[in-house]
Amino acid sequence: MYLPLTDEQTFLREAALDALARHATVEAAREALDDAVYPVLWPTGTEAGWTGLLTGEDADGVGLGAYEALLVLEACGGRLADARLLGHLPATALLEAAGADAQLRGALARGERRAALVDGGAGDRPGAISLDGDFASGAVTGVLDADGADVLVVVCGDTLLVVEAGADGVVVAGKRAYDSTRAVADVVLRTAAGTRLELPAGRGRDGVDLQRTLLAAEAVGAADAAMRMARDYAVDRVAFGRPIGSYQAIKHKIVEMLRLVEGARSLLVAAGEAWSHDRDGFALAANAARVAADDALRYAAPENIFIHGGVGATWEHDAQLYYRRAESSRRLAGGVDAAAAAVADALLAAA
Repeated sequence: MYLPLTDEQTFLREAALDALARHATVEAAREALDDAVYPVLWPTGTEAGWTGLLTGEDADGVGLGAYEALLVLEACGGRLADARLLGHLPATALLEAAGADAQLRGALARGERRAALVDGGAGDRPGAISLDGDFASGAVTGVLDADGADVLVVVCGDTLLVVEAGADGVVVAGKRAYDSTRAVADVVLRTAAGTRLELPAGRGRDGVDLQRTLLAAEAVGAADAAMRMARDYAVDRVAFGRPIGSYQAIKHKIVEMLRLVEGARSLLVAAGEAWSHDRDGFALAANAARVAADDALRYAAPENIFIHGGVGATWEHDAQLYYRRAESSRRLAGGVDAAAAAVADALLAAA
């Protein structure tokens, strides 16, 4: 699916790339492997308005759609940048759909507070969290961006419970990830009190599906960057008197990277369109994009190492960072296998 960018979308993408270029995020990802502190990109996202992309203008948000958020996340993926939007944006989208208090939505949109989505049973892990009125109990592992979040938006079916991260009965334990740029945590709720909200019928899984689509956009950006890295090296590296890119085996690998990247990108377009115009079809498009993007990155990252030869397999080279992103991302938000199962379920239901 091809959809030309509007002038506003082109500006948003270019502005995101310019903003990220001011931070040495790839270098920081390497340094974080040696326990250096990864840079805080939240102020950059706040200044650029990314934190309020999916919040309405009535609450100081930008009021745009998922497609615009995907453009920003693809830019982040290419730079291995994590602006902590993967947990925040799906949470704000659900709060918008549930008609949450404008004061809370405004604080989140302005970046004064940060939210994280906790899948308590709306997606592919039923029963992880149980609700009893305005109280929640249970545990969820590997929650994106929960470490350092101010608000946890727990979704169970079509019900939300907005819980303060510092409230009694809430334990958020950060974990060291294989990809050093990631912020993941285990969340334990022990009869934690919160504000209960109701979503429209059947809309509870939108948050998880949106998070998977954002991960897909990141993966497409990272796969595209790995492909360009491999291409540039193949042009410059000479073996037996010829650039290695002139050899058929190398050309085929780079063309296959391009095919997978562009195929996944087309599904991102479809998911963005479905969010705005066909919400009932969003789950299929979102999870299909997640699977295709994972295929693209899981192919591009190791083949980039292969094309670089011996130097690509060393600790000093950046190729390993994209491999780490590939292996880490595919396990998040329920994992790629859960996304593939969601695609199968949607197709069987429509058959």
